[in-house]
Amino acid sequence: MPATPPSLFPPIQPTRHGKLALDDLHTLYWEEVGNPNGIPVLFLHGGPGAGLSPQHRRFFDPHAYRVILFDQRGAGKSTPLGEWRSNTTQLLIEDIERLRIMFGIARWLVFGGSWGSTLALAYGQLHPERCLGFVLRGIFLCTKAEVEWFLHGVQWFYPELYEEFIAPIPLDERADLLGAYARRLLCDDPALYWPAARAWSRFEGRRVFLLPQEEEQASDTLDLGVGRLEAHYMANGAFLEEDQLVRDIGRIAHLPAVIVQGRYDVICPPLSAHRLHAAWPGSTMRMIPDAGHGALELGIARALVAATEGFKRHGRFD
Repeated sequence: MPATPPSLFPPIQPTRHGKLALDDLHTLYWEEVGNPNGIPVLFLHGGPGAGLSPQHRRFFDPHAYRVILFDQRGAGKSTPLGEWRSNTTQLLIEDIERLRIMFGIARWLVFGGSWGSTLALAYGQLHPERCLGFVLRGIFLCTKAEVEWFLHGVQWFYPELYEEFIAPIPLDERADLLGAYARRLLCDDPALYWPAARAWSRFEGRRVFLLPQEEEQASDTLDLGVGRLEAHYMANGAFLEEDQLVRDIGRIAHLPAVIVQGRYDVICPPLSAHRLHAAWPGSTMRMIPDAGHGALELGIARALVAATEGFKRHGRFD
């Protein structure tokens, strides 16, 4: 991880946190941070499966915002970890609505990065009347072209990582690399899914930032959540129709939005952000010239905080 950007607000602890039973299988972990009478905001983490970090609380002025954060199904402190069954975009949207009702919130600002931007758009297009606006980073629309890039196209920049990623897969299975990984990840044999999860998570994690970072100690929670759920959602096209999120942008086009995108993001390349911005005339684009995919890269963090500060003052993004 890079050094903490100075633009972030100081570390803060949740005012409340807890767990919510969703069904016979899943239990969701949630946090509430900041001013209970402040502007409501929903934070949606990436992955899918990456879970929350204490740093995620720091994009918001705690005196002005009431921030609701949660670990999505199968991620972080939600249980069971890495569970892909009963885990779809539509169910995640239902979970968001349960939280909104539980907290007594009528409308909220929706903040999401990477997969969080996918979920934010899907939620907003189904429930536009519940949204005040959107802060979106590292846009991922989960189209076939983006999945192809994530798995194969990136070898043009990181050939050594790509070679490591495909090495565990037999030659006769490499024509369908996603299917090969999904078969290993989405099974009940730890001897198969743990090595696959670690390989998948390493393949993604080592290309998040523009500049090389000191590698962190491996996290089983992150590896299993990211490996299993990313493969699950990519294999199912995020349970959306192809290019649905651009096609249906008219449902939220009347709401303010800012798009923050790293110019050298090799996980979610800028073309997706460009397409979304072009389809959304009222949106504001912030292309960060010296950043990759990481929310904590200096320019990206600064732009995200500027967005929440601007919305705090004016209810829009200039």
